[in-house]
Amino acid sequence: MSHPHPELGTPPQLPKNGLRVTPLGGLGEIGRNMTVFEYGGRLLIVDCGVLFPEEEQPGVDLILPDFSSIRDRLDDIEGIVLTHGHEDHIGGVPYLLREKPDIPLIGSKLTLALIEAKLQEHRIRPYTLEVAEGDRERLGPFDCEFIAVNHSIPDALAVAIRTPAGLAVATGDFKMDQLPLDGRLTDLHAFARLSEEGIDLLLSDSTNAEVPGFVPPERDISNVLRTVFANADKRIIVASFASHVHRIQQILDAAHEYGRRVAFVGRSMVRNMGIARDLGYLRVPAGLVVDVKTLDDLPDDEVVLVCTGSQGEPMAALSRMANRDHQIRIVQGDTVILASSLIPGNENAVYRVINGLTRWGANVVHKGNAKVHVSGHASAGELLYFYNICKPKNLMPVHGEWRHLRANAELGALTGVPKNHIVIAEDGVVVDLVDGAAKIVGKVQAGYVYVDGLSVGDVTESSLKDRRILGDEGIISVFVVVDSSSGKIVSGPTIQARGSGIDDSAFTPVVSKVEEALNKSAQDGVVEPHQLQQLIRRSVGKWVSDTYRRRPMILPVVVEV
Repeated sequence: MSHPHPELGTPPQLPKNGLRVTPLGGLGEIGRNMTVFEYGGRLLIVDCGVLFPEEEQPGVDLILPDFSSIRDRLDDIEGIVLTHGHEDHIGGVPYLLREKPDIPLIGSKLTLALIEAKLQEHRIRPYTLEVAEGDRERLGPFDCEFIAVNHSIPDALAVAIRTPAGLAVATGDFKMDQLPLDGRLTDLHAFARLSEEGIDLLLSDSTNAEVPGFVPPERDISNVLRTVFANADKRIIVASFASHVHRIQQILDAAHEYGRRVAFVGRSMVRNMGIARDLGYLRVPAGLVVDVKTLDDLPDDEVVLVCTGSQGEPMAALSRMANRDHQIRIVQGDTVILASSLIPGNENAVYRVINGLTRWGANVVHKGNAKVHVSGHASAGELLYFYNICKPKNLMPVHGEWRHLRANAELGALTGVPKNHIVIAEDGVVVDLVDGAAKIVGKVQAGYVYVDGLSVGDVTESSLKDRRILGDEGIISVFVVVDSSSGKIVSGPTIQARGSGIDDSAFTPVVSKVEEALNKSAQDGVVEPHQLQQLIRRSVGKWVSDTYRRRPMILPVVVEV
């Protein structure tokens, strides 16, 4: 099996008959999915998603793919194919279109409707091409065929990309639910047909490659939901992804059966469910959905609230309810359903929300104590079945953390894919398909790009480190006025602490140490403010470390007069 190496350099020029595949996100992580295909000097992008921040990335709203490797080639892009409408596959599109708004977007009806609504908030009107399963479209040198796959959102598509270099197939996110709520199966007949043609490179979803067996049908959740609804005496509050149409459909069905009204809470939830309803993907009985403002007029046992926040996101509705920072107040006897999986890295945040809700008396139903979620990704049994149908000549596991990618590679090897034809890559690693063989040839920049409010890319790893120090250890500021010519102290030093757990009065012993150090530097002729700041930082930092075994941020301010 091929795998990336830290010493990989800039990739060579792509051979004339070669197809280049460069993942800019989605490998080694859950989210930020983006892959660039190149043939004959032209580019095709499949997906452009976001990654949601973890606790060690304080203040960050979203994490984008790094566009720097294609920034000077935006005119070469034939289009962006979107496999489905989840944020980890479409959330980065507005930020790429900011740089070139006329890049065409290609996707299914629901996927395009969701991204168009998002782009409207960014004041971008995109060029779109709607496709459906079975369609074939020529995008420059890329002959694309779209194939139905089953996922946790309607209208998901895989894409088969034909070029003179060979046939590459990107599955997107998929599973093989044999009893899907919408009756739309993963089109195994189409994949078998492509297998007969010869799949030269298969890029396959790895998210559940470690999980044995098959994913249970989505409809299995219905009976569990009915039981929860039957036993709930007060309000029911459901947290789900804002794009999980199938799950919301089951909530609506249960609410209708038990005589409850439903209100959507949160801008993204209201927007996406409105789109799904208008396009016919969400069946809503007349009078079932009401405005959240009307709920005060209804008895608690006739109310269902559907909101975001199933991953413990701090600003989402459910987290704010748990923190008593929302207009909807959790009371004793409310039932809260977390109808989604735990994305790796979010566990602590989710359990913090569960504890907060339980504290206020809620009965919290989640995947750990009830079957209220099934995955949208194929498990190991399904992947084995899938590879035996596709018989790929080369396999490149995508969409997953390292453990998922490697488990998926092992599954491919079990079904007969030669190990030297299985490529385990990571973000930025360049893979060329030449003469029927896929191999790693180099690496491009593909780091994290942080979105913080309106700032894109301004937050760096260094600034995140500073934020973590501030959050963990606090800050100590030292203010001193010195004579600009002699360097002697005119006023101060004044020392203040915030968030360090050290009272300002405790700094009396270190004031004399700072004075002594500054007086000595003045005698040595040191008057440059930056050097004096470094001197202060070392003096105070050493004293705090020796006295308290802490490492707060030291902020010295030297003013010259």
